[in-house]
This record gives sequence, structure tokens and C-alpha cells, in this order.
Amino acid sequence: MIPSVNGFLNSDFIIEEQPSYTYKLTNKIGGYIDSQEAIIQTIYCILNTERYQYMIYSWNYGIELIDLIGEPVNYVMPELKRRIIEALTWDKRIIEVNDFTFDVSKNEISCKFTVYTIYGEVQIQKVVNF
Repeated sequence: MIPSVNGFLNSDFIIEEQPSYTYKLTNKIGGYIDSQEAIIQTIYCILNTERYQYMIYSWNYGIELIDLIGEPVNYVMPELKRRIIEALTWDKRIIEVNDFTFDVSKNEISCKFTVYTIYGEVQIQKVVNF
């Protein structure tokens, strides 16, 4: 028999959103950051973590880029856009990702885009080898 503690098991739990206050990552952990600087760091970490490759991360974290290697440019550009949007918009602090521009040179694509967050807009660039 499971004991009942004043209806504890039947009560509703309220999960509050995590604050953006976090450690500042450089070559070493160096202080703390908050707001827009923290979301820029989050974007950088998401876009540089291959999804499904590390057991420490949830399957919602990171971006899938490995399978784009060797694919034609006309496939990689729209797929990269879709994957960036998908990877970033799981974070509730990110409202929208758009204004994509692509620059193709040799075996890499430079993708520039704007991320609209609750702290303002941020210009981001991601270079992908294909």
C-alpha cells in the first residue's frame, strides 16, 4: 500500500522556466553571463553540438549536420535552413529565426541569419562543410 501524505501525490506541480543566468564559457569557465549574452552562448553551443551523438544531451539538443557532407548545394542550403530553425526554436527564449543568406565557396556554405529572442535580435553566422 502506498502511503498518502496529505494528498501530496495528487497535487499539481508548477515547473518554472529556468533563468538565463549561466556560466560564461571560454577556454575555461570565467564568470557569469545573463540575458542576450547567455542566449548567444546557447545558440553557439546548439549549433556546434551534433544531435544524437552525445548521451549527455537530450535528443532535442543540437543540430544534425554530418549527413549533409557530400550532398549537392541545392539540397544543402534549404535543408540547412530548416535544421537551424528546428534546432534553435526548441528554446523558449528564441521567438523566431529568419533572414537567411547563403554564401557558397568551394566545399563550404556560410549561412548568416537573424535570431529574434526575448532579449532582442542577434545576427549569427554558421559555416558548414558539405
